[in-house]
Parts: sequence; structure tokens; C-alpha cells
Amino acid sequence: MPFDGIVTRAVTQELQELLQSGRISKIYQPTTTELVFTVRSQGKNHSLLFSIHPSYARIHLTEDTYVNPKEPPMFCMVLRKHLGGASIRSIEQDKLERIIIFTFLTRNEIGDESEKQLIVELMGKHSNIILINKDTEKIIDSMKHISMSQNRHRTILPGADYIKPPEQDKLNPLFTDGEEVIKRIDFNAGKIDLQLVQILNGYSPFITKEIVHRANLGDISTYREKFEEVNHQVIENIYQPTIYTNGREDFHVIEMISRTSQKQLFESVSEMLDTFYSGKAERDRVKQQAKDLSRFIKNELNKNERKLKKHYQTLKRAEKAEEYQKRGELLTAHLHLVQPGDKKVLVVDYYDPEQREMEIELNPQLSPSENAQRFYKTYQKLKNSRKIVEKEIEKTREEIDYLDQLLQQIEVASVEDIEEIREELREEGYLKKQRGKNQKNKVQKPNPETYIASDGTIILVGKNNKQNEYLTMKLARKNEIWLHTKDIPGSHVVIRDSKPSEQTLMEAATLAAYFSKSQNSSSVPVDYTAIRHVKKPNGAKPGYVIYDNQKTIYVTPSADFVKERRKK
Repeated sequence: MPFDGIVTRAVTQELQELLQSGRISKIYQPTTTELVFTVRSQGKNHSLLFSIHPSYARIHLTEDTYVNPKEPPMFCMVLRKHLGGASIRSIEQDKLERIIIFTFLTRNEIGDESEKQLIVELMGKHSNIILINKDTEKIIDSMKHISMSQNRHRTILPGADYIKPPEQDKLNPLFTDGEEVIKRIDFNAGKIDLQLVQILNGYSPFITKEIVHRANLGDISTYREKFEEVNHQVIENIYQPTIYTNGREDFHVIEMISRTSQKQLFESVSEMLDTFYSGKAERDRVKQQAKDLSRFIKNELNKNERKLKKHYQTLKRAEKAEEYQKRGELLTAHLHLVQPGDKKVLVVDYYDPEQREMEIELNPQLSPSENAQRFYKTYQKLKNSRKIVEKEIEKTREEIDYLDQLLQQIEVASVEDIEEIREELREEGYLKKQRGKNQKNKVQKPNPETYIASDGTIILVGKNNKQNEYLTMKLARKNEIWLHTKDIPGSHVVIRDSKPSEQTLMEAATLAAYFSKSQNSSSVPVDYTAIRHVKKPNGAKPGYVIYDNQKTIYVTPSADFVKERRKK
């Protein structure tokens, strides 16, 4: 994923054309590594995404929507204070480095104009976003604070002087000709592409391999020619944003002749980056948000599975209750044969059709009648425990089904869905309830996902139990059609029509199958019935319902279909 100096240059040029002189209207910080600015420019609002994610560091305009925390982080508050309402004076790249400098014209506390700079350093795990005062070059704040103990070259803390990342002894391709590059290459050493990375500032292995491929093992003049061919496109800003798919996805703004795999062309650099990173970044955000939650649910699931095993062991012992009753009755009938201190007695088994003899072990310290009572008490205890254990087994199975369903929901959840699952676990007593400010926030209604069938019918999908319950019990009308995978954990799906077409029914069933534990299976059974036939038992877990009058159809889930039918 080569977000190198060349891609940075292309993005910078695009942002200059679209956002120069624009005004900052909103600033959000959805996560610890992402910022989103709403910039009003050329009569339109643009969403500008900054990310310092260690794997997906980038900057581009985005069409994605992000879920913001209830309380903005401190860095977001600082940016709102200093940049809220500011206009963008310039957007510049530092040479061909992955560093973009935004200069803002703003006003200070007493109304005087001042200039602030937002420096975006896109350097993998060392990425950062730093706000400085342009006049003094003092750091106001940064997304990541770096102390002297972490980096002796420069400290990134409020009040410290801003120091650039250390420069490397590389050529700036914007002011370099092919002859100077060729002089630095040791052709006898081989690995020309890696040598070019060490020679040229802003060139990634992805682009240097392309140069070597174009040279095709030619002579020195061929390598000079192919470097100048690529470098001319960089200097003149001649770009073709493209995503290449060949088992592994890659992208670049320079056309890759070496990549003969399937490719997707884009009109703008931002559109390419937004498409490439969107799903990856979202999945990573969900993974990070759900990591502790998933681990907690799995631990609870393991505990309940161990508990179920013990219940079955107890049930197995309880099945011997009649045996103890039988021994007590036989002993009572043969008390005259037992002498004080006997350890066992041989009696006739009247329950055996052949009336064979049975040996009964005794406690020598108890009298004959006390031994008989001991058997009766054990019988009664096991009989009572059986009733209790059967109820506990049913309860534990329901608990396992519930936890299993939560795990399935996490697999297809968005960041917002994860927070709803977390809140549900708090309400059910699995997690401690938060105290303080967050409790005062107004509870928002669950928001099931919307899909559009081929004929335009709306289909709603609950992605977690809160959404499922709200969709089925409150939002849906009694004659609308409800769907759910048969005996498989999954989402509630509602067709907003009482008499949907067969095609719409199949499409809704495909959604139900996809958002279930059988997402990767084929021929998945899906039940459907009218909402009026769906009921929630008293005291049942969130999202749990019973239904009747259902019919079953079989479908195969499809990720492409789900993506195609999702409402934009």
C-alpha cells in the first residue's frame, strides 16, 4: 500500500485546487488516529480525512461517514479552539516527503489575525498531526505526544519548538536529472529497485520496481530514460489514479505498466484512496473496538459450556434416583435379615422377573432402618436435583445461544453497532454500567440498516439485538414480512411490504442468510412470516423471539449482493 511521496504530491495538488481559501466549519475526531474536517469551499462542503493509523496513514477527501464519540477528545477541542472558522491560506508538501503543511488564517483571543499551521506527517507508525504557531514555530498540541525519552532528536509536546523529522541523504527527484541518479547506482551490486529507494526521496519500492520493469534489463541509458519518463509525470503532475487487484490490492497515481492484473481507474486521487482504504480502515476500527468485547463474550461462553457439562454430569447421577428408591424398598422388606454391624445384605429382588438376589451395601454404623432411610433420602435428593438441573440446563443453553449470537453480530458489526452491543451487555448486567457524564446523554434510537430490493421495496436489517428488538417489536407493522435464518443465530430482517414479490422475498432472505452464522454456507434455510406472528416471551433476552405460521426458503449468501443493495 504505497502511500509514498508521489501519492502525497498528487493529493496535495488536488487539495490545493479544491480547498485553497476554504473555511473550516466543523472538526471531529472519530478515533484516536483520525480527524475529519468539514471545509466549505467553492460553494460546497468537503469532508477531509486525516489518519495517522500505523498501517493506513493517509489524507484525502472522503465520502464515508464516521461515528463520533459523545465527548470530543482533548486534541479535537484544541483544534476547534484554534482552527474553528479559520480559512485555508495554503496547502504545501515538504519537498517530496510524506509531509503536508496546512497554513490557516485565524484570529486570536483579542481578535487579531494570526497564522497557525497543521503539519501532517505520514510516516507509518511514526505518523503524527501537529498544530503549531507559525510565527514562533512553537507546538500548540499534537495528536501523539513524544517525550525526550522516546525520541532524543525531537520532542513533540505542547510548548516545545517544532523540529522537522531528520532528513535523509537522498536526491529530490523534483530537481534531479537522470544523469545524477545513474551516477549513484552500482549496477554490479544488482537490486536496482532497492538502490533507487535509497537514492530518491519520496520514491517507494512499488514505483522503483516499475522503473526497473520498464528498463527491462537494458543498458545504463535505458535506466536513465525510464527514470526520466516516470519522473516527468511526477514533475508535470500527470496522474492516473488506479487500484490494481491481483490477489493483493495496490494503488498508485502513476500508471503501472508492470501490473497486468485487473485494474480500476478513478477520476480523482481522493476517490481512489477513499475506495481503497474505506473497508480496510472500517474493519480495523471495528476490530479494535470489538477486541476486548469479543474476548469477554468468548470467556463467558466458555464458562457456560463448562457449566453445561457439569449439569449433564449431575443429571446423569440423578438418573440413578430410582435405583436408590428400589434399594430402600428392598432393604425395608428384608430388615429382618440385617444384623447390627453388617456391611452388606443379600436380598431377593422382587422387581426382577426372575427374582434373582441382589447385594446391598450398608453402613455398619447405622441401624437397618437408618440404612433404608439413607437410600430414601438419596433418592429424594436426586429426584429434586433432576428437576432443578433440567431447568438449569435449559437456562444455560439459552445463555450459550445468546452469547453465540452476540459473537456472530460482532462479525458483521460497524463501530456504532459495537457500542450498542456494549450498552446491551451493560443493561443485561454482564458489564458494569458507566457512571458520570455519559449517563446523562439522551439514549438514541437503534438504527437498523436499510437495503433496497430490485423493485424498490425497502428491506431493513437489524445488526445487533437492540436493533433487532426495535425493528421487530416497534418499527415494523403487523402485516409486514419478517425473516430469520432457521435455527441459526442471525439478524432480524423486515420487508416493508405485506405482499412482496417472490424476487424481493428471495433478496431479503439472502440478506438474512448473509447476516447470520451461516454467512459462508450455501443453501441456508430462512423462515419468513408476518410480523403479527412474531412474539417475544416474557423475560426473554434482548432480540429473542418465537414465531409461527412460517414458511421456509433456501438461499446462498452473497457479499456482492449485500454491497449492491445497501442504501447509499
